[in-house]
Order: sequence, then structure tokens, then C-alpha cells
Amino acid sequence: MKSAGMRKILSLENLTLLAIVLGVLAGVVLPDIGRDIKIVGDIFLSLLKMIIVPLVFTSVFVAMIGLGSLRKFGDMGIKTVAYYFATTGLSVATGLILVNLIDPGKGSGITLPASQEVEVKRLTFEDIVWSIVPSNPIKSFTEGQVLQIIFFAVLFGLATLTVSREKMDHILNLFDGLNEGLINLTRWVVKLTPLGVFALVSHMVASVGLSVFLSLWEYALTVILGLLIHAFLVLPLIALLLGRYNPYSYFRRIREAPLLAFSTASSAATLPVSMQVAEEKGGVRKETAGFVLPLGATINMDGTALYESVAAVFIANLYGIDLSISQMVMIFLTATLASVGAAAIPGAGLVMLALVLSSVGVPLEGIGIIIAVDRFLDMVRTAVNVWGDLNGAKIIDRFVK
Repeated sequence: MKSAGMRKILSLENLTLLAIVLGVLAGVVLPDIGRDIKIVGDIFLSLLKMIIVPLVFTSVFVAMIGLGSLRKFGDMGIKTVAYYFATTGLSVATGLILVNLIDPGKGSGITLPASQEVEVKRLTFEDIVWSIVPSNPIKSFTEGQVLQIIFFAVLFGLATLTVSREKMDHILNLFDGLNEGLINLTRWVVKLTPLGVFALVSHMVASVGLSVFLSLWEYALTVILGLLIHAFLVLPLIALLLGRYNPYSYFRRIREAPLLAFSTASSAATLPVSMQVAEEKGGVRKETAGFVLPLGATINMDGTALYESVAAVFIANLYGIDLSISQMVMIFLTATLASVGAAAIPGAGLVMLALVLSSVGVPLEGIGIIIAVDRFLDMVRTAVNVWGDLNGAKIIDRFVK
């Protein structure tokens, strides 16, 4: 009993909060040390970047061949994937509209020193198109062109559905094993969060002082407001128009799953409960729930994608980077498509955020600022993710044969 209580006290969330407090103190009291340990934070960020490319590819590829056949993809798969991409795109658009209206971090008088390696990208529409369609997949992997990797993974996955069942099973086993190994690796990297956060926060405080954290309330408010609008206005409107059911009554019946998602911050941990309540209380057929909800836990991350778009603009504001329309489009595309590769475990959103920031040349060091409120926002956005999955199951159930 005592060991269980100790494990709860020494949980990753509590250690991360402690690391934030100690990082602030170290930055104020021992600024020289705070600046010198930046390399520890840089290593943590490098580890996050290290797992982006393989994790995204295996997650998307496994989701595609997990459909089982092109026929199943044609009936239920296309409808499910289209629904998930549409709602994720709407959530990102909501986030970008709100963050540009509220402009958190802008006009605060704080301008963080940008890394010398950062090159702010000015993208044309043609650049955006070619950032999606690869000419050389191997080059896309080595350069970390994630939109191209997702494009290739989808096409390769669909092509793999046309091979014999025996060969497909071998391929699925291989990539499913790789994906599981990479998710475990992600968990290991996430466990280093307290150490990385301590180094990043202490360096940030030592460099620019405490004032940078005062603007976090605007950022957190923007994210939460966006999530609430998406969860209780956008998704219910889609439910009424497409699903022809009362979304609020449906929410009352299946509320156990979003509440569990809020407490665990994990779509994967909530999945068994989501499937149970969808079938037993939500009136969703078993075969629909068994396909749509596991796929949703893998590729449907409405809340995470919204958070990433808001965070990217907020960090850019703090660095004094004015993002162009083409860069906003790139954030929209990257946050929407990269959410497909976001592992359904706590903290995996940081990996995807590193990807979104890289896509428009915003310094990754900015992640150290928003970590202070990330755990609470992670809980809220995961609940929105699961609520989106459950709506998807109910709507798709109406349209499939």
C-alpha cells in the first residue's frame, strides 16, 4: 500500500511539476548553471525528434493495412478516415482562428532569443504542394519530411492491402511489432520529461527572466476555449446534421469514456471503456465500434491537433516570428496530418508538437515554456479526442451497410 502511494507521489506528472519549480529556482538563483545545462534540454529535444519519422510511418502504415482489405477500406474505411480528417481539420482551423484573434504572447514585450540554426520559412503554394508529394521516399525519411512520409505510408498501406492474405499478415506483424517497439521507446523518452523540462525551464528563466511565464494564462485560455468550442459546438453540429441524433443526450450516456480519458490522458487506456459504452449505452453496432474506435484511437486526435496549432503560433509570437499565410497553411496541414501518427499515450503530443514547430522553422526550445501547463491541457485534449472518436462511431454506424 505504501509503495503504491509512493509511486503515485513520484508519478511523471508530479515529477514534471517539481522539475518546473526547481528549474525556475535554478534559473533565478543560479543563472550561470541554468544557462550551462541547456545541453541536457537539447538532448531531450533531439530524442523527441529522433522518434518522429519512424513512429509516424509505422503508425499510419499499420492503421492502413489494419483495415484488412480494399473492400473494407472502400465501405467503412473511406468514410471513417474522411470523417476523422474532416473533424481534425475543423479543430485545427478553430485553433488557428482563435489564436490569431486572441494573439497570446504578442505585445507582451518579451522576445525570446532565437536559435542561430533556425531559418524562418517563407512558403509559396507550390512549396506546400511539393512538401506533401514525395519524389524520393528515402530522401523524405532522411530529411524528416513528415507530410511526404504520411503520403507515402497511406499509398503503400493501400497497395499492401492488394497482396495475398498470408503475405499481408507477415507485413502487418513486422510493422505492428516495429510500431509497438517505437511506442515503448516514446514512453521511455517521455519518462525523461522531468530532466529535460528542468534544463529547458532553468535555461529559459536564466536567459529572459520570469516574465515569459506570465503570458501562459492567455495561451492556456486559448487552447481550452478552442477545445470547448470544438467539443460542444462543432462536433454536436456535425452529429445533428450527419448523425441525426441528439449529441448532448448521447454524451450523457457515454460520458464515462471522456471522463476516464480526462483522468488518464490516454486514448489507448480508455479504448476498452469507449467500446463498451458505445455498444451498450450508445447504441452503436459491435462491428462498427470494433473498427471505428480502435482506428480513432490511432488516427483521430482533434484535441491534440488543435493544441499543436495554438502552441505553434503562441511560441512563434514569443520569439517575435510573424507567420505568413503560407506558414499558417503549413501548420494546418502538418497538425492535421501528423495527428495520424500521434501515439495514444500521455505526453506523445510533445513529439507531434516538435514536428509542427519544425515545419515552419519555430525554435523547439519554446516547448520548455508551455510544459508548465501541458499536463492539464493534455487531460482536456484527450477527453476531446475520445469524444470525437465516439461521435465518429455513432455517425459512421448510420452510413455503413
